[in-house]
Amino acid sequence: MKRTSALARLTPSDQYRLLALAEYELANKPTGAASRWLERARPEQLAPDRAHRTWLILAGRAWGKTTTGSHGVNLAVRQGRAHRIAVVAPTLADVIDLCMRALREAAGPEAIFSASGHPRLRWPNGAEAMGFSAEDPDSLCGYESDFAWSDELAAWRYPEEAFHQLQFGLRAPGARQIVTTTPRPIPLIKAIMTDPTTVVTRGSTFDNAANLDPATLRYFEARFAGTRLGRQELDGEFLDDVEGALWNRGAIDAHRVSAAPDLVRVVVALDPAVSSAENADETGLIVAAKGIDGHGYVLADLSGRYSPDGWARRAVGAFRSWGADRIVAEVNNGGDLVQETLRTVDPVIPFRAVRASRGKRARAEPVAALYEQGRVHHVGSFPALEDELCAALPEGGSGPDDRLDGLVWAFAELGPGQEGPQAGTRDGEALGRRVWWCQQCDSGFQWDAGRLCPVCLFPAPETFDTALLRPPREQPRWPSEPPMNALVSARWRRR
Repeated sequence: MKRTSALARLTPSDQYRLLALAEYELANKPTGAASRWLERARPEQLAPDRAHRTWLILAGRAWGKTTTGSHGVNLAVRQGRAHRIAVVAPTLADVIDLCMRALREAAGPEAIFSASGHPRLRWPNGAEAMGFSAEDPDSLCGYESDFAWSDELAAWRYPEEAFHQLQFGLRAPGARQIVTTTPRPIPLIKAIMTDPTTVVTRGSTFDNAANLDPATLRYFEARFAGTRLGRQELDGEFLDDVEGALWNRGAIDAHRVSAAPDLVRVVVALDPAVSSAENADETGLIVAAKGIDGHGYVLADLSGRYSPDGWARRAVGAFRSWGADRIVAEVNNGGDLVQETLRTVDPVIPFRAVRASRGKRARAEPVAALYEQGRVHHVGSFPALEDELCAALPEGGSGPDDRLDGLVWAFAELGPGQEGPQAGTRDGEALGRRVWWCQQCDSGFQWDAGRLCPVCLFPAPETFDTALLRPPREQPRWPSEPPMNALVSARWRRR
């Protein structure tokens, strides 16, 4: 009775405001999946209470980062704190298949999803989430938001460009964002961690053991426990450079570019795996080029676990899409089957087989030296490749190196180093008369400053010496196929 009399004493306008507020709170009250999430979420999966702009979640695989991000967005919508949400993932497929799918499960069946144009999800209260691919940072220009979710930030192709464009649009009063990612020591994540408006949550795969298959956890622990890969991908540790590694992130970041100059040569390098099983090695598949400035450029990392037909089609597809000159493939394991598999996809594909005659790390050291000299540039970011490079020790045994092998074979073929357009094989015809004789294996090949011997990967001298025109006293060991240079090819036929 008292409540009724209190309501009756209010003016009609105050009664209207009170009823409107009650209706709004009822519409935004967590129900269904949202209320169930509040009941079953671990404490670290709920948004922090302290004031913040960025909630950074650095956790291992299967910790529940995607689930936490999607429910965090949904709760913000239900509580009236989010109306225009930007959702950014490494690729458009990741936006649709992972982020938007998780958001639809969190929001419930009343939310309406549309995939036309930018993927969108609309809640009954009018809030809308729009998806963007980090591969296209410019697509974020002009979109103003009051909430954002960035998924797997460390795996973005252009992390700095895309994240900065997102921040320019995240400018509404009280704007917040969630960043979920497996930790990698890239400069952007370091900057976000040190920002005073950031709250950091860390976690391990094993924190979510109650929701994971026990046999899978035992396999992870048996294979990766104590390894650098396991510490990063499972334990969620933020690991910096390995002491004594052949590569370091500082050198890679210092010479990273957003676009390559005019290119004089492009190759697709392939280090095929013999199996595509779950525990098999990956197939290293790298697209690299030599620019008109004589420097090397990493254009794409397409490595992964493929069947023989799968890696052959990926390699030929990369050859065509990048306008490459040839495919270079290591044949130590597959032998002639590597070339035959590629020929089944494209019978006339330009192909060169290479064999490893030295240790992996010995082959990698000359290429690592080119990075230190600033002669190799990554066009964008390649997180998995860079992880392998920065974990490679001179003595070996530091973890997977399939992508690294593909990279080494690519630059052994390209031989970046000499400044100016004459460094390419498409320009500077005078170079056709310059043959150098490898100091390591006595093979003769066209000279190019800093080029690696295609047989043993021994580096060529920086300056051309006419003495190199004369073959050594001992009979040289020629490769199994003729080099491209006309003079050397003639000598190869008469051997």
